[in-house]
Amino acid sequence: MNPSNFVLFVLRITIGWYFFYAGITKVLNPNWSAAGFLNNAKTFPEFYAWFTQPDILPWINMLNEWGLTLVGIALILGIGVRIASISGIALLLLYYFPVLQFPYVKTTSYYLVDEHIIISLLLLYFAAVRAGRTWGLERWCSNLPLCSRFPMLRALIG
Repeated sequence: MNPSNFVLFVLRITIGWYFFYAGITKVLNPNWSAAGFLNNAKTFPEFYAWFTQPDILPWINMLNEWGLTLVGIALILGIGVRIASISGIALLLLYYFPVLQFPYVKTTSYYLVDEHIIISLLLLYFAAVRAGRTWGLERWCSNLPLCSRFPMLRALIG
C-alpha cells in the first residue's frame, strides 16, 4: 500500500463527509434557509441580498442543500471528483465572501485564509490528480463503453 494513496483517499473521504454532512443536515431540516446567512453578508451585501427574494430563495436553498450533498457523495464514492471539486470550490467561494471583512475573515486570528480557502485548495488538488482513481469508482466508470464513446464525458468524470 502506497502511503500517499492512503493519505489522498483519507483526505477525499474526510472532505466528502464535510460536504455531505453539511448538505444532508440542511435537506433533512424543513426549517433551514440560507436567508439569514445571505442577509448578513459583509462583502457584496446587495449581491447576496438579491438571492433572498421570495421567488429566488427556494431555488437557492435547494441548490445549496443538494449541491453540498451531491459534492459530498461524489467525493466519498470517488466518482466525478473533478466536476464535484470544481462545484465545491464554487460553493465555498460563495460562502467565503459574505464572511470576509477585509482584511479579516471572521476573527482577527488570521487574515484572508480560512477553512473555505484551505478546502478549496484541497479540492483543486483532487481535481488535478484525479483523486477519484485512488480507491474510488472513477477508474471503473471511465472504462465503461459510454465513456469510450464520449471522451469529453471521461474528462469530466475524471
